[in-house]
Amino acid sequence: MNNIAFSFPKTTEKHPQNRVVSAEYKSSQNFFESDKILKHFLKKFISDTAWQYMAPKWQKLGKQAACDMDLLSQLADKNPPELIKRNFFGETINEIRFHPAYHTLTQIAIDSEMFRVKWQPDLRSAFQKELHKLGFASFFLFGMSEGGLPCPLCMTDGVARLIDKFAQEEDKKRLLPHIYSTNLEELYTGAMFLTEKAGGSDVGANLVSATQWKDNYYLLNGEKWFCSNANAEIIFALARTNPEIKGTKGLSIFLIEKKKSDGSPNTMEIVRLKDKLGVRSMASAECIFTDTLGKLIGKEGEGFKIMTEMINLSRLYNAVGSLSQMRRALIEAYQFLKYRISFGVSALEHPLIRTKLTELASIYTATFYLTWHAIHTLDKADNGSSEDAELLRLLTPMLKKTAAEAGVYVIRECMELMGGIGYIEDGVMPKLFRDTLVLPIWEGAGNIMVLDMLRASAKSEGLKIMFPFMQKQLAEYEFLLRELQTIQEIFLQLPQMDKDTTEATAKPLFERLALLYELALLKFYKDAENGEWVKPAFEYLLQKLQSSALSFQKPLSVQEVEKMLAWVVA
Repeated sequence: MNNIAFSFPKTTEKHPQNRVVSAEYKSSQNFFESDKILKHFLKKFISDTAWQYMAPKWQKLGKQAACDMDLLSQLADKNPPELIKRNFFGETINEIRFHPAYHTLTQIAIDSEMFRVKWQPDLRSAFQKELHKLGFASFFLFGMSEGGLPCPLCMTDGVARLIDKFAQEEDKKRLLPHIYSTNLEELYTGAMFLTEKAGGSDVGANLVSATQWKDNYYLLNGEKWFCSNANAEIIFALARTNPEIKGTKGLSIFLIEKKKSDGSPNTMEIVRLKDKLGVRSMASAECIFTDTLGKLIGKEGEGFKIMTEMINLSRLYNAVGSLSQMRRALIEAYQFLKYRISFGVSALEHPLIRTKLTELASIYTATFYLTWHAIHTLDKADNGSSEDAELLRLLTPMLKKTAAEAGVYVIRECMELMGGIGYIEDGVMPKLFRDTLVLPIWEGAGNIMVLDMLRASAKSEGLKIMFPFMQKQLAEYEFLLRELQTIQEIFLQLPQMDKDTTEATAKPLFERLALLYELALLKFYKDAENGEWVKPAFEYLLQKLQSSALSFQKPLSVQEVEKMLAWVVA
């Protein structure tokens, strides 16, 4: 048979205009180097020593997030964990197996030292006043390219916090080194088993029981309905030691380890893995305790109070996860639109696109400073500031609700800006959207956050700290001061209202308060360098708050929008 050489036409050479994006298209090769907003904040609010120590790690992670992690994340997402109930000989093993990409992603996370810098004793001592800023910066960069594994990462830091604050010294010495290890084989990840069928968000309705076995060891029995990171080596679970004591007052907290001290497996049946809409790379399960050995932490009846330490930290992680995925969606849309030719010009030249990007960049910038203000506040609270601890009681649920809802909106809008290609699973946008949809739900849905803010406004000094700060920052805007005055008056009247009126009023009230607080923070954090993105964000949100009537609008220029996005292709 004769060999015949076929010459196929090269479409792009014959028709150079037949492209999705122009030949000049560039995308970032390092998410840390590209992000002017993140770098500006960190340089300003962490020490020189911390910068020198962490910057090389952020450089490495920024490159991995831009160049390697998307493929790994897609592989882990398309090949979710598998539950192996029994081995070849019919023995029950309840093993969860992951795609190799999941383990590679985990190694990238621990190499970034998001845990080590916080929990390794020497580093913890050296950077005591800025531990959360350093750890969350790594988590932020990691979250730009992977949305499933951040849940186990969050839980791991959370169990470390509980062990450090409440466990016995022997447990700290034995377990914490596994959390700050840089060796994947030695790493222990964490989990919080909270939710049950009967209760859901109503934790006080939980039924799982705990019966004292020996000393401070108990045997736990019952079902946990939603157990994320079900393969964790360290689990904190709530259980009821006395069924006669109802509500959260009857709950105690227990440290459950995957293996007992003799090396044998602790009893826990994994019924099934959850088939989730998003965050599919990590394992969420339904689990049954049958005489599962757990160690009482604290005193009986203190469980929910202790667990709130982990819950509140996880709400902050939730916000940072939303922020990082918002950032990724914004820069994906921006890089695409910059090189997408539409009606003869770059898509960025179209006023409606610039107007939408202005809105989304404003939401992102406001959420950025709200989130990092909370992180900064947590660092101060952990270093003994009682005022910052009081502020966090209100700020944490406010941030969680605000950031999670903003993330869903911003990513959906970015997807639309990209058109049909934004909906295609080859790219990151669909996965970003699916993964972000869980954030308004997990760690307390929006309505639960409203109720939590109501409790915090009554039981903490948060409002008394917020109001003077906002009045000072917004003093030059009379209509904003009037808004604040109205909000204060409503808060004063709330205790006299019936329950239905109070709760129905609370949601729009706190949403308005959050927007005003974001405006105050933009004013507070504005300086000579960040004005390029802070000033237009403030002005946009101010106009949104002030104006309800139709009027003529002048969009920002391409250059002004690009300055707002503060992203340099690097």
